[in-house]
Amino acid sequence: MRIEQDIKLGFKDVMIRPKRSTLKSRSQVNLERNFTFLNSDLPWHGIPIMAANMDTVGTFKMALALSKHNIFTAIHKHYTLSEWHAFLDKAPEKIENYIAISTGTGKQDSEKLKDIFESHPELKFICIDVANGYSEHFVNFVKRTREQYPNKTIIAGNVVTGEMVEELLLAGADIIKVGIGPGSVCTTRIKTGVGYPQLSAIIECADAAHGLGGQIISDGGCSTPGDVAKAFGAGADFVMLGGMFAGHNESGGETIQREGKTFKQFYGMSSTTAMDIHVGGVAEYRASEGKTVEVPYKGDVENTLQDILGGLRSTCTYVGAQRLKELTKRTTFIRVAEQENRVYTE
Repeated sequence: MRIEQDIKLGFKDVMIRPKRSTLKSRSQVNLERNFTFLNSDLPWHGIPIMAANMDTVGTFKMALALSKHNIFTAIHKHYTLSEWHAFLDKAPEKIENYIAISTGTGKQDSEKLKDIFESHPELKFICIDVANGYSEHFVNFVKRTREQYPNKTIIAGNVVTGEMVEELLLAGADIIKVGIGPGSVCTTRIKTGVGYPQLSAIIECADAAHGLGGQIISDGGCSTPGDVAKAFGAGADFVMLGGMFAGHNESGGETIQREGKTFKQFYGMSSTTAMDIHVGGVAEYRASEGKTVEVPYKGDVENTLQDILGGLRSTCTYVGAQRLKELTKRTTFIRVAEQENRVYTE
C-alpha cells in the first residue's frame, strides 16, 4: 500500500481565468477540429463532442440529429444486426464519419462486429467499451481487433492513468476513453472505492496520448457547458456526454408521466435496470455499479446542443481562443477554495 500526496482535481475544483482577447464576437470562434488518427491513419473533421454509448443516449435518432452538426455518436451495443441494416439503409450520406459501433470483448461481440462490417464496410469507427480498461484480456482484445481491422479507427477504454493510455495506443487503439466513476449515473466510486478526479485524469492522460500521437476522450463528469469547456481546456481531444444528452426526443429510455410532468428514464450501463434489460439481471458474482434516475423531459436535443456550443464559444472568447484547438493553450485554471466551491456549485 502507498499514498500519493499530489493534489488531484475535478471540474468543480477549478475555474478558468479570463485573458485578454482580440475576438469581437462568439461567431468568430471555430469549434471544428481536424485529426488524423494514430494507427488507422484515417482523417476526421468535425466538432469533437460525442454522445455516450449508453442505450438511453447513443441511439440512432441521436446520431441523425448530431451528425447534422458534424458531431459524433458512439452507438450503443445492444442494437441487433437487422436494426443496423434498417438504419444504415436510410441514413444520410457521410453518416459513417460520425458514428462508432460499440462492442464488448466477448466472443458474441466479436461475431456481431464482424457481421456488421461485412454488410457495411464503409463504417470506420469501433468503440471497445469496458468498465475496467486495466485487464490483460482487454489489451489483448484491442490487439486482436487492430489485427482484424487494420484500417478502422479504434476507440478503447476506460482508463485514467497515463501508462495505461500509452499501453492501449501501442496495442493498436487510436483514441482512449478517460474516466472511471465521474458519470452522474455511475456508482463505481461508491461501490468499489476506485476512481480518479476527472480533470487531473484528463491532464495526465492527454499528456501521455499526445506524446505518442494519439487522442483521448473525456468520458463522464460534465453536467454543464462550463464543464465541457474545462475538459477541452485540460487537453481532451473529444468530450463524451451522457446525462447532458439524456431526456430528449432522440434519447432512449422509458417516458414517464408524474404529477402533470414528463420525465425520461436514464441509467448507467452497469445498473440493475440495464442488466435486467440486456442480460437477464445482475450476476450473483457482481454488484450493480450504476443507478437509474428520471430526467425531466427536454424536448429536441437541438436546444441543448446549442446551449453547449454557445457556452463553449463564449469560453473561447473569454480567453482569446479563436479555434477550439487553441483553448488548452489559452487555459489557466484557478483552484477554487472549499467555501467558494460550495457557492459556485449551488
